Amino acid sequence: MNVYLNVQNFGPIEKAEIDLRPLTIFVGESNTGKTYLAALIYALHKNFGVFSRLPGSYDVYLNLYHGLQHRYSQVPQELSDQQERLEILEKLNTPGRPFKFSDLPQQMRAKSLDILTDPEDFTNELKRCFDLESVSKLIRFTSSKDNEMKVSLQVDAGDQTCWNFRARDAGSGFTVGGDINSDMVLLNLKDETLDFDSLFKNLYIHGCLARDSYYLPAARSGIMQSHGAITSSLIKRSTRTGLGNETSPFSGMVADFLEQIVRYSGYSGSIEEIEPIAKKLENELLGGEIDVNRPTPEASREFLYHPDQAEAGLRMSHSSAMVSELAPLVLFLRGIVWPGDLLIIEEPESHLHPGAQTKIAQTLARLVRAGVRVIITTHSDWLLQQIGNLIREGELRKQGESTNESEDWLEKEEVGAWWFHKDKPVTELPFDLIEGIEPEDYLDIAEDLYNQSAGLQNRIEQTKASDAVESE
Repeated sequence: MNVYLNVQNFGPIEKAEIDLRPLTIFVGESNTGKTYLAALIYALHKNFGVFSRLPGSYDVYLNLYHGLQHRYSQVPQELSDQQERLEILEKLNTPGRPFKFSDLPQQMRAKSLDILTDPEDFTNELKRCFDLESVSKLIRFTSSKDNEMKVSLQVDAGDQTCWNFRARDAGSGFTVGGDINSDMVLLNLKDETLDFDSLFKNLYIHGCLARDSYYLPAARSGIMQSHGAITSSLIKRSTRTGLGNETSPFSGMVADFLEQIVRYSGYSGSIEEIEPIAKKLENELLGGEIDVNRPTPEASREFLYHPDQAEAGLRMSHSSAMVSELAPLVLFLRGIVWPGDLLIIEEPESHLHPGAQTKIAQTLARLVRAGVRVIITTHSDWLLQQIGNLIREGELRKQGESTNESEDWLEKEEVGAWWFHKDKPVTELPFDLIEGIEPEDYLDIAEDLYNQSAGLQNRIEQTKASDAVESE
């Protein structure tokens, strides 16, 4: 799937034209819009499922499908339902005939278009994710002659366009629109034939329906250290009297993250392709395991860090900042994230030593190899340098020269790095075989530090020489 996003006058972002790759990196100075764009992508994915051939959530289509199965099973059937079912079966049982969007039941086609053209759901999702009363507050709040906010999204599969979505707001509310390619191929059946009951399963298997998305916010370390107190407080205030007239203090991403932590069920959902990545993260960086403890059914979950060879586990509040920072990532990889999902991580390098930051880059590469789509925001030069090395390893593999048998490598086509500037359009940072992925301002800062260091050293030497002359 190829996903192209175009944004103008969105928060601090003047303009951004990006395509989302298996590993997408947002880098740049603070307050330039990295988190804004990551949150927008999360909202788009929650509403549309941006890496799927059909726009909209999995649950929407599942409910529709069950409804159609019930209608088609009625005896006697409505004539129109009977005719539609027979037409779909004929298309599914014609070997070599591709099954297209136009072949879906009319109710499913209508719902797909309605998802793209109804502004209410997307507007509400933006309000939820950004914790705003009005979407118009997202209109670019830095100097700009054009005060109209625009968002457009195009989703392609191979050489065919699947669908597109566009929205704009000049201060009076969102207007939205979208199109779906009626000739879009959903299934290439070749010699295979299907019945109606297996259609939905095959749509899911072949990437036509949206997978899940998850957001690890920058505040995750603090949430892990205090989630017990947060949970208790929310439970006490969950009644109408407790809440009063207050609104939620959390953005949608933080609320979703906290819900995943509160409802975490441990190892029961471990995924074969993903769980070993969590184990390597524990072995290589944490030197121990993250345990889930629930003393009684009524008690909230308690997360403990159990160092290797230690008899007892430590609460997150008694563990290092690195442990509480990485614990959520371990938990999500152990039993939540599946291949095909989208995982957004804000500043994965937070609270980590430079050596540990390079290990996180390896974790990101392993996730890409396992089929997870990853978006990160970062300020870490160490992380970027290691990603550059992983791309170089991928280039060696292409040439048959690599001796690395692990999953720690990336192809340069799988990585997209985007540089955010204050009051300037977002630009791509292409990979360079020599420089890797290196933002210009990082080089400028390094040069400034060197010049300052050299100047101070010269002054110190001059002062010593002057003192020596005076002492004589």
